[in-house]
Amino acid sequence: MKVAVVGATGMVGRVMTKLLMERGFPVTEFIPVASERSVGNTIEFQGLPVKVVSMEDAIAKKPNLALFSAGGDTSKNWAPKFAEVGCTVVDNSSAWRMSPEHKLIVPEINAHELTASDKIIANPNCSTIQMLMALAPLHKSYWIKRIVISTYQSITGTGKAAVTQMENERTGVKGEMVYPYNIDKNCLPHCDVFMENDYTREEMKLVKETHKILQENEIGVSATAVRVPVVGGHSESINVTFHKEFLMSDVRKLLNDAPRVVLQDNPAMNIYPMPAMAEGKDDVFVGRLRLDNTMPNTLNMWVVADNLRKGAATNAIQIAEYLLDKKML
Repeated sequence: MKVAVVGATGMVGRVMTKLLMERGFPVTEFIPVASERSVGNTIEFQGLPVKVVSMEDAIAKKPNLALFSAGGDTSKNWAPKFAEVGCTVVDNSSAWRMSPEHKLIVPEINAHELTASDKIIANPNCSTIQMLMALAPLHKSYWIKRIVISTYQSITGTGKAAVTQMENERTGVKGEMVYPYNIDKNCLPHCDVFMENDYTREEMKLVKETHKILQENEIGVSATAVRVPVVGGHSESINVTFHKEFLMSDVRKLLNDAPRVVLQDNPAMNIYPMPAMAEGKDDVFVGRLRLDNTMPNTLNMWVVADNLRKGAATNAIQIAEYLLDKKML
């Protein structure tokens, strides 16, 4: 099982590498791939240094699996070339997510859609993954009508340069500004670029990806995405209206029984999800469950997950694990 990690030196790529070892994925040859400036550097895998190679050299090795986290343009250009040599690509960028020819997969929700012929598989946006992990079990029973979501997104979602910006601000060092304003001691209602409709691209990903994954284009989704000075993970405030009535006891049971969802909901004991406690974990944490008394069939919840793990690397490797288990890889 030859496994390439494309973008191996980036934040998500490093987590992918770590998780391949943590989860015991059966790697016989590890192929770290990065930009030309990183070629020749080494990355440790299973206790041994492995040299970073170029795209061309990685393709020549004909890997069985390539985990991509190198940006949309890179994926558009190179993922088909990996697929041409028989490699299955799981791509973490936005390049293929809305393509009608490619599957958009959260394994706990729609892995059953995958077939052996799917050679380029899209990993959803981190915010979408954790939101739907919490909502999909409820959607099956009560049928979602409308979602209003506000995200509180970690700077790690932007990358290493954003973490450096915040660290520089905290120590008084002048450096590269990834964001248009300081991020330390601040919140920016600005994730990704603004679109013509005045929503950001990040906000519209939540709309479009929800429709595709749940196969429900009639669900109303209104999103506000905010960048916050946090490194542990993304948080989301979700207000969801269903077509059907529900009991809070049934909602709790459905969430308790949902795979990889952890209910942390005891306000009297100050128990609720927080990114500081989600960091380094693969689960999605749900709490602050309460009725919205201003709207019928409406629920409020707070959802937290490590955006580098379940929001990116873990979800991608889970897709590969599913394919392996079904003998499609």
